[in-house]
Amino acid sequence: MQAEIRLTEDGSHTLYVPEIGECYHSAHGAVQESIHIFIDAGLRMFLAAGKPDRFCAPACAEAGSGTLKGKNMIKVLEIGFGTGLNAFLTLSEAEKRKTGIYYTSLELYPLAADEALRLNYPEMLRADRRLFEKIHVSPWEEDADITPYFTLRKMKVDFTAYEPREMFDVVYFDAFSPEKQPELWTEGGFEKIYACSGGGAVLTTYCAKGAVRRALQSAGFVVERLPGPPGKREILRGRKLICGE
Repeated sequence: MQAEIRLTEDGSHTLYVPEIGECYHSAHGAVQESIHIFIDAGLRMFLAAGKPDRFCAPACAEAGSGTLKGKNMIKVLEIGFGTGLNAFLTLSEAEKRKTGIYYTSLELYPLAADEALRLNYPEMLRADRRLFEKIHVSPWEEDADITPYFTLRKMKVDFTAYEPREMFDVVYFDAFSPEKQPELWTEGGFEKIYACSGGGAVLTTYCAKGAVRRALQSAGFVVERLPGPPGKREILRGRKLICGE
């Protein structure tokens, strides 16, 4: 897919895909949208809630060579790597908190690295562009230690065919809209995520449609509507209860 760079209202870039008539982010602000939905409502919420006992359990031994970096790493799953903005923001959070994060991101149609590197996220965030570049040039299908606190595994795979081998703490569900990719927003897909989520895990998504909320609830998540970022009334957050709650 060929994409066009567009400037959003907060000054950050997004990409518009003419073939499907949809942008990767909100026109009201790409960076502020990602921070609001995935960092504030997702990662920071999980950290603020405290670490459940399960958090220190080792991941499945079949997770692949080199993936078991340590028992205390937060495991993040992203559906839709896209521009790499969510990964870059999560890396920044890991560095600030000195907290280890193991980040798995699924993307069936990855951008070319040179296309992604034209985006202005490092400048907007006053962050190290070399780390943004490292995220995009790192190999697919294997672990990449971007920093001592952030390990990235990018997977070129269709979410419907993905077989999780980890237990995740935080899930960013950031696929294109249900109108464009209806096969991803199903009860079966959310059941797959629920099964590989640990107790206390959180899932956030920009889509607050009733059908999506009901699919999340049917999969087992306790779902709440939250105020959205500028230009969006609501977002959804699902949580998997800890045993005994």
